[in-house]
Amino acid sequence: MSSNHTEPMNQNEVHDKVHDKAHNKAHDKVQTDATPASSSHTGTVLPPLHGAPLVFLTLATALSTFMEVLDTTIANVAVPTISGSMGVSAREGTSIISSYSLAAAIAVPLTGWLARRFGEVRLMIASVLLFTLFSVLCGLAPNYDMLVFFRLMQGLVSGPMVPLGQSIMMNSYPPEKRGVAMAFWAMTVVIAPVVGPVLGGYITEEYSWHWIFYINVPIGLFCAYSIATLLKGRESKTTKQPIDIIGLSLLVIGVGSLQFMLEHANDLGWFESNKVIILTIFAVVGLVLLTIWEWYERNAVVDLHLLRSRNFAIGVSLQTIGFTIFFGNMVVVPLWLQTVMGYDSFHSGLAVAPVAVFSVLFSPVIGMNMHKVDLRYLVIAGFGLFAFGSWYSSLLTPDATMNQIMIGRFLFGMGIPFFFIPLGALIMEGLHGEELTHAAGLSNFLRTLGGAIGTAVFVTLWTRRTIFHHARLTENAVPGTPAYDQLMNQLGHAGMNSTQRYTLLDGLISQQAATQSTLDILYLTGVLFLVMIVFVFFAKPVKGATATGGH
Repeated sequence: MSSNHTEPMNQNEVHDKVHDKAHNKAHDKVQTDATPASSSHTGTVLPPLHGAPLVFLTLATALSTFMEVLDTTIANVAVPTISGSMGVSAREGTSIISSYSLAAAIAVPLTGWLARRFGEVRLMIASVLLFTLFSVLCGLAPNYDMLVFFRLMQGLVSGPMVPLGQSIMMNSYPPEKRGVAMAFWAMTVVIAPVVGPVLGGYITEEYSWHWIFYINVPIGLFCAYSIATLLKGRESKTTKQPIDIIGLSLLVIGVGSLQFMLEHANDLGWFESNKVIILTIFAVVGLVLLTIWEWYERNAVVDLHLLRSRNFAIGVSLQTIGFTIFFGNMVVVPLWLQTVMGYDSFHSGLAVAPVAVFSVLFSPVIGMNMHKVDLRYLVIAGFGLFAFGSWYSSLLTPDATMNQIMIGRFLFGMGIPFFFIPLGALIMEGLHGEELTHAAGLSNFLRTLGGAIGTAVFVTLWTRRTIFHHARLTENAVPGTPAYDQLMNQLGHAGMNSTQRYTLLDGLISQQAATQSTLDILYLTGVLFLVMIVFVFFAKPVKGATATGGH
């Protein structure tokens, strides 16, 4: 017998109904709080760019990335000149570099949260314009204190530029061509630090140190205008989130302490200095607490949950450690050329410039074809080429010509496109939308941190190995040894007195010691690159086409 009335709901059905209603209310509230881009109001997905707009957007984002990375190195060679013109010591002048690096290191991890709050496009335009403004103010700075302050502000607003440039390029390219986007982005990141010393040295010598900041003005205005025009109506979804004050404070304390410690550790004698010990404690405690807090914080400034992705975790680890070794190698060679071999900043920059040649020529080729092969094998090729180039350079001698040095740098640079491009794609594998921005921010922060660690550790190692070799060589340079007696006799016949002979001998020993130390570092980096190959196999196999994420 059928019934015409509805049976009453049982207790479980009532509970489910109430639960669903509450869930829908919460969902509606989230949707209300979120302010999507104009294209996202209807839930539509914007198509990628094509043709001339894509070309100009690539140029604009690449130039903005280039400009930001360039300013990390371009001022380095001008520090003595700037210090002299402003009446401060060269040691004090290093604050021009450290203030920028410190602020940028804090700002980069914030990119994801800032993009979520204000939108990728708006944040990118604001960063570029403010960077341009503070560049002008750096050039116009009336005194040293103001210059350091403007450099700090320049670094602070520059933080989002590199990760956002990467994210915007990835989201603007068709999925099948995102390997090319990665190639162009990686090219700018690698070439800029190489060009920086050359360009900075030339401008400082031929014009004035002020112009190393003024050259950012036309580039910045072009980039901001192009991005604003080409990405009009393509703003990313924004969300009104509360500020994670605790996370932000821990980020400033942890990252700031670590960056400042790394900048000055070598000069202060590392852990022989109480200042370094205190900064290390603050850095460790701050970063540990930051990790714990951000993992459980709902509105975290740094999205650490990306580390749940196996390829992201392995990829950023390989990138960070690999870049630490890479940057250590890149820093030691110019240091040796300038302090021992008698090269000025401009010519030492020219000697190492071939490191970028292969990257410029072959990055687009690798980007267009990496979908045909497992990305892990490309990364392995990169580490292998780094190792080979390092080994070749470790065979140099104190009488090496500039051409011989340039060949070594060229061979080393062959590994760059095989390292940065596929590894960047591996990191982004399976990510889409705003996840790309968070991933780009976190990976670029760790890459930058790796560079700072590499500089501090390898410069210290180079210095200490130089002292070690100097002591060993001095022990053998004593009367009675054939080489010593022969050299002294030759110098005596040349008309030198004893003081002149001993001075020349000490100079020869110092040059030989520094050269041997450089060769030790180059050989060590080669071995470390080979060791890194083993860890590549911990990543899941993936081809480039699937590693480009989605929109």
